[in-house]
Amino acid sequence: MKIAIFGTGYVGLVTGTCFADLGNQVTCVDIDAEKIKALRKGKIPFYEPGLKELVLRNSKEKRLVFTTDGKPAIEKSEVIFICVGTPSKASGEANLDYVFAVAKEISKHMNDYKIIVDKSTVPVGTAEKVERIIKINHTQEIPFDVVSNPEFLREGAAVKDFQNPDRVVIGADSERAKLIMSNLYKPVSRVSNPIMITQTKTAELIKYASNAMLATRISFMNELSHLCETTGADIKEVSKGMGLDNRIGSRFLQAGAGYGGSCFPKDVKALAQMLEQHGHQSTIMRAVDYVNERQKKTIVPKLKKFFSSLEGKRIAIWGLSFKPRTSDIREAPSLVIIDQLKNEYAEITAFDPEAMPEVKHMIKGGVKLVSDAYDALKGADALIVVTEWDQFREPDFELMKKLMRKKVLIDCRNIYDPEKVRAYGFEYAGVGR
Repeated sequence: MKIAIFGTGYVGLVTGTCFADLGNQVTCVDIDAEKIKALRKGKIPFYEPGLKELVLRNSKEKRLVFTTDGKPAIEKSEVIFICVGTPSKASGEANLDYVFAVAKEISKHMNDYKIIVDKSTVPVGTAEKVERIIKINHTQEIPFDVVSNPEFLREGAAVKDFQNPDRVVIGADSERAKLIMSNLYKPVSRVSNPIMITQTKTAELIKYASNAMLATRISFMNELSHLCETTGADIKEVSKGMGLDNRIGSRFLQAGAGYGGSCFPKDVKALAQMLEQHGHQSTIMRAVDYVNERQKKTIVPKLKKFFSSLEGKRIAIWGLSFKPRTSDIREAPSLVIIDQLKNEYAEITAFDPEAMPEVKHMIKGGVKLVSDAYDALKGADALIVVTEWDQFREPDFELMKKLMRKKVLIDCRNIYDPEKVRAYGFEYAGVGR
């Protein structure tokens, strides 16, 4: 099948590359000429395990091409995916300007029947708006369908998620579109990984509802973590006890420094805004967002309990990305922690296995970035482990003791056994422990 992908960000590049790997002819379109030039050379603009190899292979076999020219991509494609950003406005509402811009471009160059797919996360009713824009801007009577096909790609496991999805959700209102989209995804569907066909508006809401539920579980546990610290209970054991209940399950029940990334913060705010725009209260969604933002600000106060003042203290940070296996630092707790430490006039040294280039663009001074985790510890008074990269899980505590000036460890992800850490002579604080 011939496919066009508009947008070569995280969702667009993964989706286009994986469709090409299934044997489709895929053209990825982006207005950023430098990005397209880099992609043609096999340079990936972000870190995602396994993606570079797929891009190189499918580019070499000419199933995957990159261009800034949308016209030929639209004309020759049967299915056109809109995979552009939908950032939050100041109100929290999703900004659909990029989606509508692509819709207008499609309307100019449509030459036969097309399926236009909203892959970007968009509010309920967006498919109708895209359809209206195309009809208004297209003078010929050419049939088309607009479909909602929300993405469920986890950063750090996106290729795996595409190739072995929990489910594929297709919101379509015509039998022709349902059949074509089902055939497109047939290679990755299984009995236990079904293709779910539903109305367009339902599909649009499934994406928001899914992300909001996962965010709610995280904020719920973070809220409980404060009670655990006050009463002497252990949030890790509480989580385990809850997760053994089949009705609840164990996923997304870990307390920590708060969630971040490109999806959860944005989608929770957007869902709250949607509820309010339709005349409903968004009590739960607003609370989930509030708890999360508050949680990011609870780490430095834990550190301050070990010092009379943080001024002039050297604080090491391990992990800057919002989660492991990604270079993404959007809405990352590390950024809040760094800002708080700057306000306390602390000296900050930081390391992350993949996010260093991103951080250089985001943080303007006040942080020394080093190329090795242990280099960050030289002369440090404390270590804050913010992101649970695998390489941090079993560190050399004896070497850490030799490198650090004072031995304070703040474990934002509860990856260490507190008694083991204390046995090495460290003062320790976790979350909810």
